[in-house]
Formats: sequence, C-alpha cells, structure tokens
Amino acid sequence: MLPASMPADPHTLQFGVFITPSSAQPEAVVELAVLADQVGLDLVSFQDHPYQPKLLDAWTLLSYVAARTSRIRLAPNVLNLPLRPPAVVARAVAALDLLSGGRVELGIGAGGFWDAIDAMGGRRLTPGQGVDALEEAIDLIRALWGEGRVTFEGEYYGVKRASAGPAPRHDVGIWVGAYKPRMLALTGRKGDGWLPSLPYLQPGDLAAGNIAIDRAAREAGRDPSAIRRMLNLALPDDPVAEFTRLAREERVDTFIVTTDDPGVIEALAQVAAAIREGASVAAAPVGLDLTPTPDEGARLSTELPWDESTRPHRPPSPDATYTARGRAAGQHLIDVHDMLRRELSELRDLVAQVRTGALGAGAARSALNEMALRQNDWTLGAFCSRYCRVVATHHSLEDDSIFPHLARDPGLEPVIDRLTEEHYVIHDAIEAVDLALVEHLTHPEDFEPLQAAIDLLTDTLLSHLSYEEHELVEPLARLGFYPGQL
Repeated sequence: MLPASMPADPHTLQFGVFITPSSAQPEAVVELAVLADQVGLDLVSFQDHPYQPKLLDAWTLLSYVAARTSRIRLAPNVLNLPLRPPAVVARAVAALDLLSGGRVELGIGAGGFWDAIDAMGGRRLTPGQGVDALEEAIDLIRALWGEGRVTFEGEYYGVKRASAGPAPRHDVGIWVGAYKPRMLALTGRKGDGWLPSLPYLQPGDLAAGNIAIDRAAREAGRDPSAIRRMLNLALPDDPVAEFTRLAREERVDTFIVTTDDPGVIEALAQVAAAIREGASVAAAPVGLDLTPTPDEGARLSTELPWDESTRPHRPPSPDATYTARGRAAGQHLIDVHDMLRRELSELRDLVAQVRTGALGAGAARSALNEMALRQNDWTLGAFCSRYCRVVATHHSLEDDSIFPHLARDPGLEPVIDRLTEEHYVIHDAIEAVDLALVEHLTHPEDFEPLQAAIDLLTDTLLSHLSYEEHELVEPLARLGFYPGQL
C-alpha cells in the first residue's frame, strides 16, 4: 500500500477515480469513495459546480470523505475559482490537509460556465481574464501558505496585511485543468500538475500540451519533469495495455478513471496492482506465493449452523505458474475478506459497548447497517457482479461473473455450490444480530440473546472466510475473475 504522502519521484504511477457528486444519492457517493480507499487506490476526486443543485458542494463533500477514509488522497477535479475566493481556498485547503493527515491536493480551473457563474453572483470574465485571475490566485494561495503578513495587490484578487497560515501539513500540489495555449503555459510556469480530461482532447493534444508545458517550465527556470501529467478518462477495454501506452508515449503518470460503478473501482485496483507488479512490462509467470488466512478453530457458540466436516474440497492444484495479474486476483479475495474481518471486530466492539452501557443499541444498529458486511447480501451473484460490470456490455453479468466462471472447472463445482449455501446462512446470521439489537431496545436488561447472535455470526463468518480462501485463492490466481482476464 502506498504511503499517504505524495511520492518524491514524479514519475511514480498513480491511480484514482473521478466520482459524480450526485446530491440525489449522497450516501452512495461517499461509499464509492470509501471503497476506493479500501481497495488501495491513490486518489478520489469530485467535480465542482457550485451553481448546479444536482451536485453536492465539492469542498463539503471532500471534508466528509476525508473523515470517512484513512489513506486515499483527495482533490477537487477541478475547483471552480470564480465562485471561491482564493484567500478562503488557501485556508480551506490547509485546514483539510491538516485534519486529514496530509491527504489533500488542489485541482483548480479558471472557470468556464460563465452564465451559471454570473447567476450565482460570481464575476463574469473573458477567457483571457480567467487565465490571468487564475495565475493571481495561485500566487496568492501559495503566499498564504507561508508565514508573516501578506499583502497582494492584483487586478482580480488582493489582500492587505493578511495573516498567513496555517501551512498545510504537506506540500499541496496545485493541479491545473488546462487545454488552451495560455493555460498550458500557466501550468508550466506555476502548476504542479496538468489535469485534462480525455473526452475534451483531440488526437495529438497530449503530445502538444506536454511540449507547451515543458517549454513554459524551462523558460520559468523550472524542471518540466517535476510537473505531474494527469488524465481523466474512462476505464479502457484493455486498461493495462492502454495505461502502459499512455505512460510510455504520452508521459501520463496519474490515471483518474471516471466512474460511479463499484465494480469498475475494484477492477481499477486490480489493474493498478498488475501494473505496479510489472505486468505491463512482462507478465512473467511466477509461483503463487499467496497465503490464505487459516481458521484458528476457536468457537464462541455451542454449534455452527453447518457441519464443517461435510464441506467439499477442490482437487489438488495442477502444476501451474501465475502471472502478476493472476496473483493480484487471488490476493484481492484475501484483502476483501480482511476488510470484513476488521468490520466484524468493530461490530463486536460495538456490542461490547452496548453491554457496558457506553453505547445504545440503536446507535450500534445504525453502525451495523453502514458496514460492508451488512450491505453485501451474501449471494454469489451480487459478489460477482461487482467485478463483471467491466466486461463488454453484450455479455450478461451472469455468464461472465466470477464464480460461474470458476465453476466451469468441474472440480470446483461442489465447492461453489457449498459456498453459495453458506452465503445465505451468513446473511441470516447478520439479520439475527440486527433483530437482536432491535429486541435489546425493548429489553435492555436481557443481554444474552444479543451476545449469542454476535458470537454465532463471529463463528460463522470466520469459518466461512477461511474456507473460501483455501478453496478459491489458487483457482482465482490461475483462472482469473472472468474469461479472458489473464
């Protein structure tokens, strides 16, 4: 997992997502950002259109997402400067960077939808004036991240002996959304990153933009290689090959995939893992080198809802070698399970707080309903579909989903059937905890039903996760998530 701070090497590849901040589904927007954090992506970003009521306010959303995540970086993509005074932007960025542990970057633009900006009380500018105003804003923001008193007298922005600070926790990158020559030149002179969107580019624009930015950087005495080259784009049909081509031929070092689909987010994490492990250069076969989590065998309840001794097992693995991408598929199952194990531990802690009176059963139930283990309906079809949305649309999710694909190996079919049965049992065990919390609201003096329910869920879930890993990690690494993936 990459550290929270931006790598010193400007050429380190980074992978992020560009999520629509829909005000109609605010919880779903946040959960997509949390998922991006959980699967190990580097960046989550949101567009900023304060005049659009269908979209959440970008800075409020970024602040909320910062509190719900732990490692992923956060950025507007890009901030609407004409409706956000740069002096206030400087304070807001620094504050959120301090609160988030140094995870904020500043994507910023000159503005473009001037009728809407004017309708919201912003100052209407010509395109040329917008570029000049953005340059002033960048200078003012950086000055206010310094020390002492700041006086800035520009044509568009100014402050008089304003107190500088606080400084951000890390050197915040200022990424410029640029397309035209003057904006590209500004990016080279003052920006830390170039942040265009592929749908707005014509063939040859990336190469021409790089040349313009490099020229302006050298003229300003800057090292052009220190400026990150970023790109908003949809997930390509062959992402490893296309990302590799863009990195090599167009110098793109930060890929930001536009998506509101959890399956695409998870698929992007797999692509990132494959590229980082060198699959883009040479998919050299290697040993499995993956360790399923063992079942320690300790049980809290008197009996499980199934007989573990009747579980079928896959036949011995054939002699095989594994690509980096294949190993990433197997590792992903372990990573998802580890997240569920952590949530189970959190749930047990909540129930313990209910028992001591430190937390109400209603609050514990609300927390349960926000957890991934509660939201997953524990059917194989739902689990599969999260990955298979990236398959070509003329294929059905059912035909190309993970477990039906694995079940084509005859030796795995009995295992898949048993896992399907156990998923429904886990669903019932989670429902039982929820019902026990409801019951505890009316009978707070009787804690035993709730304790029994959480103990049974613990035994059931940990037993199942270990069984599933032991049976499926190797086939996933060998066969992949869906046909043709490897």
